[in-house]
Amino acid sequence: MILQISLTVPETKAVIARASALLPEVRKALDGGRIFLKGGTTVSMLAEELAGMKLGICGRISPLGAKGPKYVQLDAPHSIVIENGQVKSVDDTEEEEVLKLKKDDVFVIGANAIDIHGNAAMMAGSSLGGPPGRILGGLMAEGVNILILAGLEKLIPVDISHAVKACGRKKIDLAFGMAVGLIPVFGKLITEQTAMEIFADIRCTVIGKGGICGAEGATTMVVEGEKREIKKIYDLVKNIKGVSTSGSEKSLKECIKAGYGCSDDLACIYKNPITPGFWDDEK
Repeated sequence: MILQISLTVPETKAVIARASALLPEVRKALDGGRIFLKGGTTVSMLAEELAGMKLGICGRISPLGAKGPKYVQLDAPHSIVIENGQVKSVDDTEEEEVLKLKKDDVFVIGANAIDIHGNAAMMAGSSLGGPPGRILGGLMAEGVNILILAGLEKLIPVDISHAVKACGRKKIDLAFGMAVGLIPVFGKLITEQTAMEIFADIRCTVIGKGGICGAEGATTMVVEGEKREIKKIYDLVKNIKGVSTSGSEKSLKECIKAGYGCSDDLACIYKNPITPGFWDDEK
């Protein structure tokens, strides 16, 4: 049996979260280990699945560009650790909590870019990538399970290595929003396509991308398998249809000029508007 489905970007994030919650390494860590969830809208969906809470969202891409949150104090933690059924905020102790992770524990992060080879990278608009940037390199050397949750709307048409070389906070002269660089992230990549194949014993093929009327960035797929397995996918899709972006309400409001993060932002045209005559300078 073959089923065709189309999912909006928030819906793909919900599918990724629900499938990720079923992974053996996640279930094992829930039973007797630690799960570190680093905030992002897809990871926030997983936090809803595992802990019944939304995470605070920091950096994001909005219609205006690469932006941060409006408020200094968010209404939910950006990163949490789940241990023995208890949830704690680790926004002020990320490095300390990463050092506690053992080989069977799980670190979950999102990505802003993925390529066809399964490589991923996270945008960094703060100096040294902020707290996440300062721990990622060491984290990948620790040997813990790293899950990267990223929908196919993040797929870029070049290798991640090329994208990393093309950008950089101090390289960019002008930016709609904060200038960003890219930090490569390595781990098990979960997209909506792989999520479908985790959720049921089916074969999933992406046949289209994009749409209109709210389906911009959508993924259209066909899933093939036995009828009882297809029903699992059908029920999943019916259940998540219409979901919205995950993240605490206050944190989803984006920064404005002279917001708290402006002091660390580079090249932002909203922070430093272009002056008359700027384009007359040939340099």
